[in-house]
Amino acid sequence: MQVFFLGRPIRCLTAELIPRLKVGDFGVIMISTMIEIDSGAAEIVSTLRSAGFQAYLVGGSVRDLLLGLSPDEWDIATSAKPEEVIKLFAKVVPTGIDFGTVLIVLPDGQYEVTTFRSDSRYTDGRHPESVLFTVDLKTDLARRDFTINALALDPAENKIIDLFNGQADLKRRLIKTVGDPLERFLEDGLRPVRACRLAAKLDFSVDPATLAAIPPSLETVKKVAPERFHDELVKILKTKKPSVGFELMRQTGLLKLILPELDACFGVDQPAEFHTHDVYWHSLLACDAAPADELVVRLAALLHDIGKPACKEGMTFYNHDQVGAKLAVELLRRLRFGGSEIELTSLLIAGHMFDYRPEWSDSAVRRFIRRAGGIESIGLLFALRRADAQAMKETVGTDYLNELRRRIDKIIAEENALHLKDLKINGTDVMKALGIPPGPKVGLILEQLLEKVLDDPTLNQKETLLKLAKTYG
Repeated sequence: MQVFFLGRPIRCLTAELIPRLKVGDFGVIMISTMIEIDSGAAEIVSTLRSAGFQAYLVGGSVRDLLLGLSPDEWDIATSAKPEEVIKLFAKVVPTGIDFGTVLIVLPDGQYEVTTFRSDSRYTDGRHPESVLFTVDLKTDLARRDFTINALALDPAENKIIDLFNGQADLKRRLIKTVGDPLERFLEDGLRPVRACRLAAKLDFSVDPATLAAIPPSLETVKKVAPERFHDELVKILKTKKPSVGFELMRQTGLLKLILPELDACFGVDQPAEFHTHDVYWHSLLACDAAPADELVVRLAALLHDIGKPACKEGMTFYNHDQVGAKLAVELLRRLRFGGSEIELTSLLIAGHMFDYRPEWSDSAVRRFIRRAGGIESIGLLFALRRADAQAMKETVGTDYLNELRRRIDKIIAEENALHLKDLKINGTDVMKALGIPPGPKVGLILEQLLEKVLDDPTLNQKETLLKLAKTYG
């Protein structure tokens, strides 16, 4: 099997080949099939070993190679201390030098290199108070989170070092901590979220004892910075089925802690005419149905109905789209999403209940485009509507979107004015024609002109608009 990383082929083991590995002494697994790794990672390992140090590929890259996946990143563990690593390479960034980590920058990528270490007590819920560098690989692997991440690859001798049964857990498709799960989770409060994220990414189950250790560790989870939750949530949203990760979070109390607005949707019933699921499960299924390569659509699908619990009256949810959009802004700000992501996600949520009718006039379609945020966001809104419908009963269709799309394309082709910037005059023109200073009145006049043009695009001529502006002045 071949996969590609940075344009170079990597021959790797597939999951079905894992049982054929030959286990040697001390958890060493000999591989009969040659594994070719990324050339930059191979260069770093070779350089370190030529200087007399131990060096191995570790963590997620080894796990992904064994599963037949293309690694997102390549991490190297070594017996060399950070200052010794720095001397061997031309460009090194000391990203976490106190913890033994540096970033080596090569022409084809960046690679984290970390010195073998053992960790002292964790007091802040994320990092050890201090670390002790070592030359023992087993000590380094023993401090890692999950068995499937505690694997090391020796590319020179073509062997896997598996000291914690990670290969067996890969075969069983199981997320399991190295050592006592509660101890691991009390050390680092992000690890429980990572367990849920890995289960979603790999479509694995979580070991029952590991899962049971998450609720008692929630106080430690509370110590984690919002930025770290943001990163994990984004990774969950990019998986094939985010619902796997979010449901594990709900079962263990993580969802109530990190996304309480979504957790509150659990058990909130909806009209049986359109729905077979409560608001929570409908939201998860809509998220799964949204395109994985459109983060804001996945976000909007996940959060589009979070306003329903507060708006429920019987089996109706008045104004839940607008309430949900406001809640989403607060939630996404709390989790440190970017301004453009927040704005677009809330816009999609606010607009997801649009009700198109064939009898709409062209001016109504133009106003719809404007309310939806313009041409750029129409495709995203349609993707959200389709995902929403897929999570409802089969009788809820979206064929009408094709007709609406055709009408929108016609308006685009005719270059109709949809925004203030599309008008043939600007604020300076208005001020000059009316003899007024800058201020809110200028913007108000432009808005009134745009309303006229939305009704009749032929009015979008400079002289015509200036005459109209004088009637408003």
